[in-house]
Amino acid sequence: MRTVHYTSPVALLNLDAGERDDETEELWAPCDLLAIACGGHAGDERSMARVVAYCARRGRPAIGAHPSYPDREGFGRRTIEIGPQALRDSVAAQCASLAKVAAAHGARVQYIKPHGALYHDAARDLTAASAVLIGARQSLGSEVVVIGPPHGVLHNAALDLGLAYLREGFADRATRPDGSLVPRSEPGALITEPVAAAARARRLA
Repeated sequence: MRTVHYTSPVALLNLDAGERDDETEELWAPCDLLAIACGGHAGDERSMARVVAYCARRGRPAIGAHPSYPDREGFGRRTIEIGPQALRDSVAAQCASLAKVAAAHGARVQYIKPHGALYHDAARDLTAASAVLIGARQSLGSEVVVIGPPHGVLHNAALDLGLAYLREGFADRATRPDGSLVPRSEPGALITEPVAAAARARRLA
């Protein structure tokens, strides 16, 4: 999934990475940062090491953590019943796993972007947002940059905690008037035409 992250005056191209075994380096090459699956919905030590090694070898893209609800069966695309402390611990553990791999390659994790249902829940629910932010900060430090929707609870909570925040727009997803993503189950949710996606990316940037 290609996305554009923007905070005046620069625009950064991001890709969610390490979610599939058939991802190629050519897919990663144009990106400014890669949000790497770190075990919650996808990813393991091997897949994390592959993406991190690529970033470290080239000096870019920047490395981001892409934690989710601990739900590999559902690929993190559904809200699951989990207490706030357990969710915080899960996010912290996922981020710590990626940080350990990054450190082994002389690199560090600079960004955090929640995945799937956790991304959407954290945008509207303070309990979920707090679990994400506190868990990420616990493992990645107070300099970690948060990536998320342009507006909402996650944005406000990050700023309240003194964390830098990058507002995100999707080049390959349709949005509702309030800025939320059209669910994948609805027609037109995915923008699959390359020309249309490129035009949207230019508008976002």
